[in-house]
Amino acid sequence: MRVDEQLGAQLPLDATFTDSAGQPVRLGSVFAQGKPVVLALVYYDCPMLCGLIMSGMARAMRENGLVLGRDFTALSISFAPEEKPALARERQRGYLQSIGLTEDSGGWRFWVDRAGAARRVADAVGFHYAKDGATGEWAHMASIFVLTPDGKVSRYLYGIEFPEKDFRLSLVEAAGGRVGTSFDKLILTCFRYDPASRKYQPFAFGMLRLGGVAALLALGGLIAGLVWRERRKARPTA
Repeated sequence: MRVDEQLGAQLPLDATFTDSAGQPVRLGSVFAQGKPVVLALVYYDCPMLCGLIMSGMARAMRENGLVLGRDFTALSISFAPEEKPALARERQRGYLQSIGLTEDSGGWRFWVDRAGAARRVADAVGFHYAKDGATGEWAHMASIFVLTPDGKVSRYLYGIEFPEKDFRLSLVEAAGGRVGTSFDKLILTCFRYDPASRKYQPFAFGMLRLGGVAALLALGGLIAGLVWRERRKARPTA
C-alpha cells in the first residue's frame, strides 16, 4: 500500500457520510467555519495501526499549542464499509476524553462510510488501501492529511508520532497564516517542508533573511544607544 501525494488536490465536498449520531453529513460542512482540518482515514476496529495513528494525532493536537475547535478541526473517517455509527461514537468518546474534551465539542468528528464516499476522499488525497484476504484486515500506510480551509490538500504527515513543530507549522501553513502567532509566520519563512526527511527543515534563504533582519535590529539598537549617549553628554549640567 502507498500514498501518492497530490498537493493542492480538491476534496469532494459534496461527498456524504454518516456521523457518530447516525445522521447523514456532507464533507463540506467540516470546512464551513473556514479553519484548516486534520484528516485521518482509518478503520475503527483496527487491531493496532489505526489506534496508534489516532493516539499520535491526539497527542499532537493536545501539545502543539493551537486549540482544537478554535484554530483547527479534526476529522476521522472510517473507510471500512461495514463499520457503523455506534463504533464511531465509542471511538470518538474515548479519544476526546484523552484530550480533555466532551463528545459534543464538535472539534473532532468521527464518521463512517456511506455509499463509497470514503473511497472518493481517499482517491482525492492519493491514499491507497485494500483488504488483506488472508487476515481480513485492511492494509494501508500510516499517514494523516492537513487540509486548507477550502478543502484542498496542503500537507501529508507520516507515521504514528507527529512532532509538535511539524504539526503546528503544517496547520499554520494550511491556514495561510490565519492561525498561530506572528512568530509562527516568521518561522515558516525560515523552514520548509522537506519531502525526503518528511519534516520541516531550516531553509537557507529564509535563515539569511532572518539573520539580516536581526542584524538590522541590532544596528538600529546600537545607533539609538549612541545617539542617546551623545545627547546625554551634550545636556547642560546644573
